[in-house]
Amino acid sequence: MAYVDWMIGGWKISACSCDYGCPCEFNAPPTNRDLCEGMEVMHIDEGHFGDVGLAGVRFGAAFRWPGPVHKGGGIAQGFVDEGATEKQVEALFQILEGKEQEPTTVFNIYGSTIETEYDPVFAKIEFECDPAARSGSFKVPGAAELTMEPIKNPVTGKPHRAVIRLPEGFEFRDAEMASATFKGTAELTMDHADSYCFVSYLKYGPYGVID
Repeated sequence: MAYVDWMIGGWKISACSCDYGCPCEFNAPPTNRDLCEGMEVMHIDEGHFGDVGLAGVRFGAAFRWPGPVHKGGGIAQGFVDEGATEKQVEALFQILEGKEQEPTTVFNIYGSTIETEYDPVFAKIEFECDPAARSGSFKVPGAAELTMEPIKNPVTGKPHRAVIRLPEGFEFRDAEMASATFKGTAELTMDHADSYCFVSYLKYGPYGVID
């Protein structure tokens, strides 16, 4: 099937309430079997949807599921940089809503697990990322904030590096592991520390992850 030519690429910071490693990456239930919460933001360094340029746009979301993600019942609230133009917002929503792409993309797979979706938050999204140091942060005023730092060795206190590689992953193929402290302050309130976090440069298109 022919789709609109689109691609987005950039750094993404993503965290959830599970322990480091996140059981989802290994087809196991979440650390807390009764709840899975998380949030993420991606800064688009390069991208387009047809003839609409998307470079510089930031977007993200907060999520909550009452158990394993694949069992559904999820709640989500999207975040979009208020600096995006009307055409960029329309194009971005086409992507995030799973349109003009295969059903096996990250947006369609996660989208199929969402039961309730709150109105998106349009705000000036702050985003900082130092992938080599596994440090960074993002803030969506009035909705969400996260700080990422390296996982620390409990004996020496030195940064501990770990990488997850998923050769057939639908969200990422390689990602650096980190530790996150994050808080949700809009409709999805949450507060977690020393939780699973990953940072990765990702490229997505109509057929999923672009290697």
